[in-house]
Amino acid sequence: MDAIAVRELDFSYGSSRILKKIDLAVPEGGFAVLLGENGAGKSTFLKLLLGELPIGGGEGKILLFGRDIRQFKSWQELSCVPQSGMASYQNFPASVEEVVQANLYARIGRFRFAGKKEKEQVRQALIQVGMEDFAKRLIGRLSGGQQQRILLARALVNRPRLLILDEPSSGMDEKSTEHFYRLLKHINQKDNVTILMVTHDRKRLEPFADDIWLLEEGTMKLVKTRERQEENRDGDI
Repeated sequence: MDAIAVRELDFSYGSSRILKKIDLAVPEGGFAVLLGENGAGKSTFLKLLLGELPIGGGEGKILLFGRDIRQFKSWQELSCVPQSGMASYQNFPASVEEVVQANLYARIGRFRFAGKKEKEQVRQALIQVGMEDFAKRLIGRLSGGQQQRILLARALVNRPRLLILDEPSSGMDEKSTEHFYRLLKHINQKDNVTILMVTHDRKRLEPFADDIWLLEEGTMKLVKTRERQEENRDGDI
């Protein structure tokens, strides 16, 4: 089954046609990359995919795990790491575990203390990204690469089936970026989390991605694909 299936999706803002009958498929358990220049329609596409923009009654479909997005209710199955995520935490007086735990508020309530179950979820998410020893540290005192791993843990704390990342390596140095990509591949393979990443960094992601898509002037095409083979890149961190 496809985690994401987009079929002949057409979308316009007023008289401006942004997406032109695009198709895209990301198999469950896959690691897909979406490339595109600024203004190509990536932001609009992500907003549609995350339910932030309604498709309405227009042409085309988005299916998430086989369900039409117009009737989709299981949003806890999706998590997103936004492009501007790190900037908001530079001077934020909160600990790492508080930042990760905040993503549980929709389920436990903003004014309810986290119980043992929630604290264990936070601990496991930090273990997933190799940051369990930083739980009590202030997030603003971490490096850019460390902060991005915390935001990844925040996205993983609800145990999503699908993870969407928007330019996650922005502001990271080359070494941190390489480690982050390896970490994502490890999570993709070990925990069977489907990944769709929006990026400009095709060259460094090619060894990790199963499929690479290009969104250009509102049209989508598959520019690289391969059989997913464990030996291509084992994702060891």
